[in-house]
Amino acid sequence: MGEQDMMDKVTSGIASEISFRQKLSRTLALFLPGIFLLGFNLGTGSVTAMAKAGAEYGMALLWTIVASCLCTFFMINLYGRYTLVTGETALEAFKKHIHPAVGMYFIAALTLGVCGSVMGVMGIVAEICYEWSKTMVDGGIAPIYFAASFSALVFFIFWNGKTEFFERSLAVIVAIMSASFLINFFIMMPPPVDILKGLIPSIPDVDPDKNGGALLVIASMVGTTVFSGLFIIRTTLVKEAGWTLKDAKTQRNDAIVSVGLMFIISAAIMAAAAGTLYAEGVGLSKASQMITLLEPLAGPLAASIFAVGIISAGVSSQFPNVLMLPWLICDYTGTERDMTLPRYRLMVFLISLLGLVVPLFGGRPVLVMIVSQAFNAVILPATVICIFYLCNQSKLMGQHRNKLISNGILTAILVFSLFTSFIALKGVVQLLAG
Repeated sequence: MGEQDMMDKVTSGIASEISFRQKLSRTLALFLPGIFLLGFNLGTGSVTAMAKAGAEYGMALLWTIVASCLCTFFMINLYGRYTLVTGETALEAFKKHIHPAVGMYFIAALTLGVCGSVMGVMGIVAEICYEWSKTMVDGGIAPIYFAASFSALVFFIFWNGKTEFFERSLAVIVAIMSASFLINFFIMMPPPVDILKGLIPSIPDVDPDKNGGALLVIASMVGTTVFSGLFIIRTTLVKEAGWTLKDAKTQRNDAIVSVGLMFIISAAIMAAAAGTLYAEGVGLSKASQMITLLEPLAGPLAASIFAVGIISAGVSSQFPNVLMLPWLICDYTGTERDMTLPRYRLMVFLISLLGLVVPLFGGRPVLVMIVSQAFNAVILPATVICIFYLCNQSKLMGQHRNKLISNGILTAILVFSLFTSFIALKGVVQLLAG
C-alpha cells in the first residue's frame, strides 16, 4: 500500500470517527432536556419516598407511581406544547396573561420547597456516605465532610454557567444512578405477583406511628413525581433548545423517554425495599437504614450499589435545585439566563450552604424530605389551574387550544391533585400530632 493510500485511509478513518461523534452528540442533544428533568425529578426525595413506601407497604402503592407518572407525562407535554406554540415560558405567561402575583407566588413557593429539599438531600447523602464509609474506615468519616464536598462539586459545575454543561454532567450522573437502581432491582426484587397486585389502587391502613402513615407517604410520592417546578422548568428548557411546532414530535418523544425512565427507576427502588426491608418486617425511619439494613439482607455488593445510586440521585437533583431560583427570576423578568452574574452566583452559593444544615445542626433528613415533597403536592393544583386557563385561550393557542379530551384529563388531574393536597395536609397534621 502506497503512502498516499495510507494517508487517505487514515483521513477517512478520522472523518468517520468525527462523523460518528457528531451524530452521537446530536442524538444525545435531542434527549438532554428530558435527562435534565429526570435528574431533577429523581433525587433523594424520590428515593426516600419510594424506598419508604416499599419498606413499609411492600408493592401496595405501586399504583401511585403509575398514576403520578401518567399525570407527569401529560403535564410535561402540555406545558411544553404551550411554549412550542407561543414561544413563552410558564412564568412569562403567568405574569403577562394571568397576573404578576401568580408568577411571584410560584417563585416564592417553589423556592421554599427547594430550600427544604436542598437540606434534606444533602443530609441524606451525607448520612448514607457516613454509614458506607464505616465499612472502609474505622468509625467512618463525619457527614459534614461529605456534605461540604458534594455541595462544592455542585457549585463548581454551576460556576461554568452553561446549561449544556449542566445537562451533560447530569447525563453521566443519571446513567450511573439508573444502572445502580436497576441492578438492585434484579438482586432484591419481590415476587412478581406482589408487583402485579400493587397496580390495583388501594390505601393501606394508616399508622400514625409511621411518620404520618400511608397518606403522607402517598402525598410525598405524588409530590416528588408530579412536581410543579418540573413543568415550569420544562418550558424554559424547551425555549432554550429552540424547539418550535415542527419539533412537537421531538418534544413528545423526549417527554416519553423521561417519564418512562422515571417510572422504571421509581418502581425499581420501591421493589428493592419491598423485597428486603418489607419482607423482613423492617420499616424505614432514617436514611442510614438503607445501608445498615440492606447489607445483612442482600449482601455488601447490593448495599454498595444502592448507596452509589442514592448518592448519584442526590447530586443529580442538587444541580436543578440550586438553579431553580435564578432561572425562575430570569423567566419572570424576561432577562437572559447568564448564570455568571455575581447576583446569581451569590444566590446559588447561599442555597448550596443549606446543604450543610442537617450535618451541622442535626435533624432527621428523611422526615425533612417527606414533608418537603408533601408540600410540593399542595402547590400542584395551582399549576394545573394555570395551564388549564392558558391552553384554553384562543388568542394564545389558536387552533392548538385544548380539545375536550385534554380538558377532561386536566380536570381529572386537578381532582387528583386536590385529593393529594388534602392527604398531604392531613398526613402532616397526623405527623405533628404523633
